Amino acid sequence: MASAPKRPKAAAGSSGRGQGSADPLSAFLAWCGRAGVKLNPKVRQRRPWPSTTPPPHLLFLPPRFLPAPFSPKVRLSREGAVAGYGMLAAEELEVGEVLVSVPRSALLSQHTSPIRALLQDAQESLQSQSGWVPLLLALLYEYTASNSQWQPYFSLWQDFRSLDHPMFWPEEERTRLLQGTGIPEAVDKDLANIHLEYSSIILPFMESHPNIFDPKLHTLELYKQLVAFVMAYSFQEPLEEEDEDEKGPNPPMMVPVADILNHVANHNANLEYAPQCLRMVTTQPIGKGQEIFNTYGQMANWQLLHMYGFAEPYPGNTNDTADIQMVTVRKAALQRAKSEAQQQLVSEQWDFLCQLEMVGEEGAFVLGWDEVLTEEELSMTLKVLCMSEEEFKEYKEQDGWEDDSEEEENSTLSNEALSKLKTPCKKLLYDSVLLTLESYGSDLKAEQDLLNNKEAYEKLSRREQQALHVRYGQKRILHQLLELVR
Repeated sequence: MASAPKRPKAAAGSSGRGQGSADPLSAFLAWCGRAGVKLNPKVRQRRPWPSTTPPPHLLFLPPRFLPAPFSPKVRLSREGAVAGYGMLAAEELEVGEVLVSVPRSALLSQHTSPIRALLQDAQESLQSQSGWVPLLLALLYEYTASNSQWQPYFSLWQDFRSLDHPMFWPEEERTRLLQGTGIPEAVDKDLANIHLEYSSIILPFMESHPNIFDPKLHTLELYKQLVAFVMAYSFQEPLEEEDEDEKGPNPPMMVPVADILNHVANHNANLEYAPQCLRMVTTQPIGKGQEIFNTYGQMANWQLLHMYGFAEPYPGNTNDTADIQMVTVRKAALQRAKSEAQQQLVSEQWDFLCQLEMVGEEGAFVLGWDEVLTEEELSMTLKVLCMSEEEFKEYKEQDGWEDDSEEEENSTLSNEALSKLKTPCKKLLYDSVLLTLESYGSDLKAEQDLLNNKEAYEKLSRREQQALHVRYGQKRILHQLLELVR
């Protein structure tokens, strides 16, 4: 068995979590310098001579005549950022400028921690549904080690109080504020998986290495906080095209400085991966004083709140979506069935769609602002559920779903296409949207009034505001669909 460091002494601070610092950002920037992390420098210029050019025999220049030091064109700060720390432009930036370069040696992952050999030896027993266990074990070790080289990095999140994912909300508050959004159900699955992962994988591993880990220090609560930390701040390097079909996704890793950038859908920077380093690069011109935003991907507001603890105010998130649960469409079809025979037909049609893997008990049809993102599944579902008994029988016998015209198969279910659906399909979709809207605890008009009333909005708690943005965006998309199929 590979040797590994002894159990770390708890770092200074509450419950051994993070090392306190009067100025954590300064300590972190100093660490960046030692680790080879480079913020964008502007061109160094020589300071002018005070009067005439000095004589050539003057070999040793006074300090005031030395070249000016490098000065970054970006700065990290809480002031001016939309949330927490952020990166701001200290000078105007052009497209394609490197904002920060992070050498791979400065990344925090299962491959860079001192316990990497131990994690490598145990990789088979550390496999999990999330694929995050090795990184989380490395974080458990590093976060509580007073001599960890990553302490200046962790000091930016001393006790993770800034992480306000819905998994940390009381269940009553989560249900009340997020009913209908899909987040409570996602959180329930997360918490069940976290408890299972900790009890069945993490605890046995820690107990087999008591010289490194201590369950009294490396608790379930800390593990849950680190899961949220990985959710909110980690990166996964994309696979090469030739590896996409053969390998699973790369494990997550922490990328100092890059993870400080906040997110908006209309971002102005992007992370690029190179063999020796990772670089954050501008994708738009950025004015002096403006915040620099990365993208976490094409994320709907419910995904942002679930995984990152925030949502974008309407109408900022152009990637926002709303879901119609697949079983809701089945419910709407059953409600319009006027006889037992018609209800039986709907059940047979649903089973047929399940066999085609078009629908499932836990699936959802995803609606964007401009089109249905699950257009094949929704098109087929509407088509089949709106067939008469004779049409459905003929369709199955002729394997009709394989003989649809190429034009129909390749067309996207855009807003224009939705407005041109056949009347029975429109009616089924309309009823499905109405059922979906009933799952929320409030209506669109009440929330619009609240958003338009600045004084009332500012009296809301942060959680209430974030939940409002999620609900409102989803309902706007659903009401837009109602108008299209009315």
